[in-house]
Amino acid sequence: MKQLIKGSEALIRSLIHEGVRTVFGYPGGAIMPVYDSLYDYRDQLQHVLVRHEQGATHAAQGYARASGKTGVCIVTSGPGATNALTGIGDAMLDSTPLVVITGQVGTSLLGSDAFQEIDLVSITQPITKWSYQIRRGEDIPWAVARAFYIARNGRPGPVVLDFAKNAQLDKIDYAPYTLSYIRSYQPVPDTDNSAIEQAATLINAAKRPFALVGQGVELGNAHTELRAFLEKAQIPAGCTLLGLSALPCGHPLKKGMLGMHGNLAPNMKTNECDVLIAIGMRFDDRVTGDLNTYARQAKVIHFDIDPSEIDKNVKTTVAVLGDCKETLPRVTEKLTEIRDCRAEWIHSFDELNQTEYERVIKPELHPDKESAALTMGEVVKAVSDATNGEAILVTDVGQNQMMAARYFDFHNARSIVTSGGLGTMGFGLPAAIGASFGAPDRTVCLFCGDGGFQMTMQELGTIMETGCVVKIILLNNKFLGMVRQWQEMFFHERYSFTPMVNPDFIRIGAAYNIPSKKIRQRTELPEAVSEMLHTAGSYLLVVDVVEKGMVYPMTPAGETVTNVLLGY
Repeated sequence: MKQLIKGSEALIRSLIHEGVRTVFGYPGGAIMPVYDSLYDYRDQLQHVLVRHEQGATHAAQGYARASGKTGVCIVTSGPGATNALTGIGDAMLDSTPLVVITGQVGTSLLGSDAFQEIDLVSITQPITKWSYQIRRGEDIPWAVARAFYIARNGRPGPVVLDFAKNAQLDKIDYAPYTLSYIRSYQPVPDTDNSAIEQAATLINAAKRPFALVGQGVELGNAHTELRAFLEKAQIPAGCTLLGLSALPCGHPLKKGMLGMHGNLAPNMKTNECDVLIAIGMRFDDRVTGDLNTYARQAKVIHFDIDPSEIDKNVKTTVAVLGDCKETLPRVTEKLTEIRDCRAEWIHSFDELNQTEYERVIKPELHPDKESAALTMGEVVKAVSDATNGEAILVTDVGQNQMMAARYFDFHNARSIVTSGGLGTMGFGLPAAIGASFGAPDRTVCLFCGDGGFQMTMQELGTIMETGCVVKIILLNNKFLGMVRQWQEMFFHERYSFTPMVNPDFIRIGAAYNIPSKKIRQRTELPEAVSEMLHTAGSYLLVVDVVEKGMVYPMTPAGETVTNVLLGY
């Protein structure tokens, strides 16, 4: 005899079948049958109630980035679904595997402008890998299996399942559905053997090879393969913002961060190398600057899983398509083991590193002790040192993001969670909450500015309710800092609506039962950091920092990558 169940329960069972154990969400009318079914599965599927649907998507992103699994969130129709759009777009640009389940009005009401109806499929198609409306209960197991397959295979990204209310109520004969192949979707392109040979030949002949390491290494779990590749051929490497923890800090071949606020040496050497090797990165404009002057002297080898990235921004000499966990070893096998012949090239980074240290890093990390104001950099470094490079760094967007990326050390993979491509202010707090669920055995440190924090600070309620552990360092400069920096440099110091009048953050923390402390003096910093890290549970540390601080180095937008400013 068939055992019929409602479509809403079929969804829950399908999620569990896919290995999902944690979801983030916010209930509402059009998704209520799903939440009713979820009530009976609370021992198998943990639901984290956020305070805003945008928070659900960012939390799911943080969970995915920290755990390596697919993040899942559930929201209702209309405004619930549209509130999730920012996180969906963020996940698309940063290749984060995400399945977003939204409620929808019944199929009989579609197109009638019913209460809280919105054509979400049309809205989300440009910012998802797949967007599908489930209109029949019998399609649920298939649709869920397909959604997870697409989200996590190949280049990861977000998928939306728009779940009509009648389909949630339909009775179906449920059976688990497993999917391992989609005829119209080839997640990993075939690797051309000749490309392997050509890449190895170019690298073996290179005098000054330089690798650009992106998040693709993290997504492909190719950390060991990357190190073997770099070490055998003695290739120095720079990392993109999202690829910073793909190679541990302190590795002799890691030469710093690429990009607008990256380190001086890797940016300058990009235009000096003879072979440029891009690994799992997309030549974002914040890395390349003016494409007309970017690495014109170099032959370019591009390792990527997504064929659409090849030649999109930078003309490639050799394209090595495929999963870098598979393609890197194939090239490494054909490389000549290098001992000393590239030593001079590798050491040529040192002089530029020293210049940056004297002109930028030393003043930031070791400011004049008579100076009253703390700098962002010294706060980041204090927290980094106290966590021994073992913590997960989560950031919001702005000066806090760049300073944290520059001065926080990473010894482990999957240790940075930040909004790269979309640059979403408000990302930090909910993403940190998600990361704490994705990696509960690790310390999660969130750096945010006073502007971004206030965009999603209602998620302190999620911390209060769940008891998750996030160490929040709020770098308070009473400005929208990065915008203010640009106004100072390029808009004649016309600070148009960037000064902030802020609330009492300590009282806000107390309202959510989160231990909180505010410091202003340099002498207070070591004890405050220690107290934060040794206090059980979450903690809010508010640090008043220099109000008009600057983030250097800086390559102005659209300028040549070597036009690096070390001061203003």
